[in-house]
Amino acid sequence: MPDEIKPNLNETPTHDAQLAADSIASGDEKAPKVDFEADYAAAQQFSVSEIDSTGEGAAAAEAATAPKYETSKPQETKTQAQSTGNPDDYLELAKEVGNSRTEGVTSVTDDLVKQALEKGQPKK
Repeated sequence: MPDEIKPNLNETPTHDAQLAADSIASGDEKAPKVDFEADYAAAQQFSVSEIDSTGEGAAAAEAATAPKYETSKPQETKTQAQSTGNPDDYLELAKEVGNSRTEGVTSVTDDLVKQALEKGQPKK
C-alpha cells in the first residue's frame, strides 16, 4: 500500500529539498508515492549475500573476526585482609579517608574516630 509523502517546509535541510517541497506544496509537481512494504521486501533480498548462506561464508566470517594476537589468561588471585586488632590501624584509615577529596567524608572528628574504633572491636 503506497503512502503519500507530504513535505514539511520547515524541515528541509538543503536548498534542493526546499525547492522540491515548494514545488510539491504549490502543486507544480506530484508528491512521490512510496511503498514501504515493497521496499522492505526488496531490501531483504540484499541483506544476506550468497556466500553467507554457505559454510564458506561462516569460515570467512570466523577468519575475519579471529583475534590477531594471543592474549594471556588472567590468573585469579585471592587477597585477605589481616585483622590486627590494633586501634591505631583504624585511626590511620580514618585519617586517609578524611584527607581524600574524592570521598564523601571530608573531615574526621574525634567522635567519628571513636565510633570507628568501637565498630572495629570484635564482638564478645
